[in-house]
Order: sequence, then structure tokens, then C-alpha cells
Amino acid sequence: MKHKMVSYTAQNMPELTEEQKANLKRLASRPDAEIDTSDIPEMTEERFKLAIRRGLYRPVKKQITAKVDADVLEWLKSKGKGYQTRVNAILRREMLADLQSNAS
Repeated sequence: MKHKMVSYTAQNMPELTEEQKANLKRLASRPDAEIDTSDIPEMTEERFKLAIRRGLYRPVKKQITAKVDADVLEWLKSKGKGYQTRVNAILRREMLADLQSNAS
């Protein structure tokens, strides 16, 4: 049986039914103490250090002016479109490596 692929964005989400709205309102009114978290491991500082940010995380971009050696810029541009994105990726990789080495 074939299923049609459906994709929604915040702009084209279908309206919630009255039943769905009532259910959400009922759930929101429950105190946090009633939430059963027994099947969720506790988030310790050690576990948090192992956390990985996935695709939904988008850091804020800041425009800067930077001087780089001409041969470095030529090399970055020789790889094709998106050299600024590559610069950011290289800097992020170094930043994360430094943060990881300092955390050890």
C-alpha cells in the first residue's frame, strides 16, 4: 500500500481539532510532579558533556572583517562556492577541539 508523503511547516499546519485543543489544555494544566520520568536517565553533568547538537541548532551569525593570507584565501576559494562557510567550519572544528581538550 502506497502512502502519500506529507510535509508541514509552521505556516501550513492544519488547524487543531477541538478535541486536540482540549487534550493539550488538560495536559498543560497538570503539575510537573505528575509526569512519569522513570524511563528517562537523569541528566548529570557527565552526560551533558557528551551531548551532541543536531540539525535544529543554528548559531547566530555575525559579520566580521578579517585579513587572511592571499594563498589561504585562494585555496579556500579553489574548493568552489561557499568559502566563507568553509572558513566557519574550520574555525568551529578548531574551537570544538580546543574546548574538548580543555575539558579533559
